[in-house]
Amino acid sequence: MGKLDGKVAVITGAARGQGRSHAVTLAEHGADIIALDICADIETNGYALATEDDLEETRRLVEKEGRRIVTAVVDVREASQLREAIAAGVHELGRLDIVVANAGICPLGVDVPRRAFLDSVDVNLVGVINTVSAAYPHLTAGASIIATGSVAGLIKGGTDNPASGPGGRGYSHAKQGVARFGHDLALQLAPESIRVNVVHPSNCDTNMLHSEPMYKVFRPDLESPTREDAEAGFLGMHPMPVAYVEPRDISQAVLFLASDDARYVTGLQLKVDAGATIALTVPFAHA
Repeated sequence: MGKLDGKVAVITGAARGQGRSHAVTLAEHGADIIALDICADIETNGYALATEDDLEETRRLVEKEGRRIVTAVVDVREASQLREAIAAGVHELGRLDIVVANAGICPLGVDVPRRAFLDSVDVNLVGVINTVSAAYPHLTAGASIIATGSVAGLIKGGTDNPASGPGGRGYSHAKQGVARFGHDLALQLAPESIRVNVVHPSNCDTNMLHSEPMYKVFRPDLESPTREDAEAGFLGMHPMPVAYVEPRDISQAVLFLASDDARYVTGLQLKVDAGATIALTVPFAHA
């Protein structure tokens, strides 16, 4: 018996990285999957996004677990595309229990156009809201909504600094908005027994992290920093001795929040960050 037997999950940004990991992990525990991804690049984003071949690989991996999967090429900035794709997936798979609003970009760099601020907000915040709004009519009591935030939205100067450019500021703004959206929506949907939580990863071992724009942000002292150069900067973020967490680490948090193990957990800001935000946390109130 799996923790998610009989349940259906929709996941955005599911073609690779954290999204693919979430799809496979939830499938391992019994869920059928609606996997959505843009499968195209966004001009201001300085690294390549997933492809349709990547999305097909997610399909293969989920089916390898013996679960059903519906895939669709969808831009989360377009609410109508999400409504159509989610409705089609629910029609085929019969229900919807779990929403993982995960799609994201990080268009870093001082030389990127100011449009990068809007692109980052449109994908990382508006895309989350669009996903939840499109999924909501299909949800009933016991459903779980999980949004992907970031420690960059919890740490001042994370990506809202001059070196990160307008896209970095947009990223921080969006992730702060996701945290607030998850908090406020959790209160609104609690009477329906629909839970809403936000997971905040630190640096995660994905294409977003391992990209030239990210390396330059972490090693501005070098003209062409390598992965090895950047990892020294990655290590400096964490009290625990790791440069980054793995997608699987985030997926285990998503699995918990999606399952009945967390049936009374809502409004949580769950940090999977190797201690990156500890120094910013007030442990208790002083009298």
